[in-house]
Amino acid sequence: MNQDYIKPNNWSIIEEGFDRERVKSSESLFSIGNGAMGQRANFEENYSGETFQGSYIAGIYYPDKTKVGWWKNGYPEYFAKVLNAPNWIGIDIEINGETLDLNTCKKVSKFGRELNMKEGWYRRYFEATLQNETEISVNIVRFLCLGIDELGVINYDVTPLNKKAKIVFKPYLDAGVTNEDANWEEKFWEPLAIKNTKNAAFVTAQTYKTHFIATTFMQNLVFINDKNQNESPSNVSSDNEKIQFEYELNVLQNQKCTLQKFGGYTVSTNHKNTPIAAEKVLEKAIELGYNKLLENQIQAWAKIWEMSDITIDGDIKAQQGIRFNIFQLNQTYLGKDSRLNIGPKGFTGEKYGGSTYWDTEAYCIPFYMATKDQNVARNLLTYRYNQLDKAIENATKLGFSNGAALYPMVTMNGEECHNEWEITFEEIHRNGAIAFAIYNYHRFTGDYSYIPEKGLEVLIGIARFWYQRATFSSNKNQYMILGVTGPNEYENNVNNNFYTNYIAKWCLEYTYNQIQKVALEYPSDHKRISEKVKISDLELQSWKKVSQNMYFPYSKEFDVFLQQDGFLDKELVKVADLDKTQRPINQKWSWDRILRSPYIKQADVLQCFYFFEDHFSKDELKRNFEFYEAFTVHESSLSPCVHSIQAAVLNKIDMAYEFYLRTSRLDLDDYNKEVEEGCHITSMAGTWMSIVEGFGGMRIKNEILHFAPKIPKQWNGYSFKINFRNQILKVVINHDETNFFLEGEKAITIFVNEKCVLVEPNSLISI
Repeated sequence: MNQDYIKPNNWSIIEEGFDRERVKSSESLFSIGNGAMGQRANFEENYSGETFQGSYIAGIYYPDKTKVGWWKNGYPEYFAKVLNAPNWIGIDIEINGETLDLNTCKKVSKFGRELNMKEGWYRRYFEATLQNETEISVNIVRFLCLGIDELGVINYDVTPLNKKAKIVFKPYLDAGVTNEDANWEEKFWEPLAIKNTKNAAFVTAQTYKTHFIATTFMQNLVFINDKNQNESPSNVSSDNEKIQFEYELNVLQNQKCTLQKFGGYTVSTNHKNTPIAAEKVLEKAIELGYNKLLENQIQAWAKIWEMSDITIDGDIKAQQGIRFNIFQLNQTYLGKDSRLNIGPKGFTGEKYGGSTYWDTEAYCIPFYMATKDQNVARNLLTYRYNQLDKAIENATKLGFSNGAALYPMVTMNGEECHNEWEITFEEIHRNGAIAFAIYNYHRFTGDYSYIPEKGLEVLIGIARFWYQRATFSSNKNQYMILGVTGPNEYENNVNNNFYTNYIAKWCLEYTYNQIQKVALEYPSDHKRISEKVKISDLELQSWKKVSQNMYFPYSKEFDVFLQQDGFLDKELVKVADLDKTQRPINQKWSWDRILRSPYIKQADVLQCFYFFEDHFSKDELKRNFEFYEAFTVHESSLSPCVHSIQAAVLNKIDMAYEFYLRTSRLDLDDYNKEVEEGCHITSMAGTWMSIVEGFGGMRIKNEILHFAPKIPKQWNGYSFKINFRNQILKVVINHDETNFFLEGEKAITIFVNEKCVLVEPNSLISI
């Protein structure tokens, strides 16, 4: 049974009613971010119930020492963690001498939360009766500014309902925070300085080991019935980690009193002097004021939605799902800084360390290419180019040579920092996704310049790795790749994973072809790269030998490619015949039992068919899809979107719709029973792909956009926009026709269901 407390709404995530069991889940779902920082939807006031405190700064991490039973050669020394940053949102509140705490109140009613995705703010509201019988109404609005991305704003209203009240607001900054997932229960922040002036306070702290410096800051304004009281704090208390102000207000019955708190972080990655930078942010914040900052926020989000929105008519849950996904992607990464990337949990939790995975290249780049400009996707590619030396170092630690590069499964700075051996050493398919992203970028944007400038060096390092990783089998007279884990992590240390072997072959061939192209068309770049990496014709011919003789496991009986050697040796009980009480198996079964089972977390063969769809026939896709779908439990967040796209290709529209709902509402409905740990940010890009590439059927073939539109029966219509080579095409699909509208100055040719169509600028074309 999935959770269903989130109210269906086109533009907002809404919760009604206070339930202690839901607090941690809602902290994830109502998270906010602005690309530079983000936070879970923790209560500002004290809460003594179960909660998962989380506030995060992009790019700030700690190398938590790896905790393993025994050490292996080449093992990562640390697991990088995005740190729980100093808390700036905290506001303790006393009402007639009693601390406001929803866990201990006599009664809580009219409780609700709203995450307004259209305008980019989070609101919480409730009425409560305290133990001292004071009844209050509370309304809080919080947002993280897109325009000033080091700034967050809280507007906290309290109104006594049944009597006058002495209300004490106690806003604070606290650097004494820890991570829930710390291996050694260490503290990560060393406080350096605390200072305050009138209504402003600053706590400067430094991370241990990595020595990032952050100044956490706040400035407070106090109002009664919206009139500024020009109050200074009546008391200031501090120790070496925390500073707290007190504002005492005597408020009449039904009078509203308000604390406005402006806070956030300035960090040493952006400023030489973080305290001075913090002062400047606060000056700007106070000058603009709460209302103007909120107005700017609404306008900034309107601009994002203008390009990235997908509308769905007639299905509110489906509409809410896709907008939640698009909203969270934009909260996590806006493409402004090539030093940053997209963590699987974004700013919503600590699981996976908040680091960079192959998810970025495999799932996220298509979304950012199509909804932003190409510079955003290019920044994501540049991130990997900048870490090429570390990828070569990672491969060297494992015994590879000659500039072979193994990109890390998990990273913050290019070093591998994942602490599960079967992933660190074996899940090497990630190298292929990074190469595929370079190809995908060129295919979509038409910008080849990235390859001679930067991409070719990355491709050569990856190709050298695949060449050395392949093993020649004299038994089969072919090359094999042994001892790997594919995207399906429910099969470890297998031989000849189909997806891994196929993408290795493709990488070798693609890199060979790009070297030839660059030699011909960019001779100066070719000369520079050849001298740098010492590539020779002999080496290129040895790559060819491996790629042309790669082994792929295949079943004649079922006429399908096999996940890996030995897949058919398993007891092939289909998911439909599995006892429902045993699901999800990753929470019910031992790892040993999972590894022996035929059940698939995400289907590797189908991932290959997704990337290389044009290498296979539709009949091949149908056979492999129907075979593997029966064994797939979709306990990877990255699984349903690929299945949705392929079901749409195969005209299994009802199935495609079910998978779409699963991927778009994975967190809202908590399919995998783990949303309290954070949202699945990178898989959210797969939701976008499910609509645009799945139902919309968008592909790029021979430099031209193709569409094969389909529509679920549950929808009246849907629409999306694509920025294709700096021309914006709007696509509107309903049951009768597909409409195209082009913003730009020159016409483009597209194909719709294999028929050529010319779309003129600023005119509507109906098919």
